Amino acid sequence: MKFPHIKEAEYLDGYRIWVKFSDGTEGEVDLVNELSGTVFAPLRDIDFFKEFSLDGNTLTWPNGADFAPDFIHSSLRQIKTV
Repeated sequence: MKFPHIKEAEYLDGYRIWVKFSDGTEGEVDLVNELSGTVFAPLRDIDFFKEFSLDGNTLTWPNGADFAPDFIHSSLRQIKTV
């Protein structure tokens, strides 16, 4: 299954990011429960979390942590249906 591309991403607050996809889906994703493990642990520092960028189609951080667009899209859908 081919997932849409992330077109825009903006920090909201806490560990929440607003994203807009190429298929028109948009909304927020809360990553607070995804920040475990060696690569994601630094993202628990909120100031570091805010340093994400959109690298092509992926949310990335300076330490190499990233979340693929398919994961973000799936998480966004779960949040929107709750």
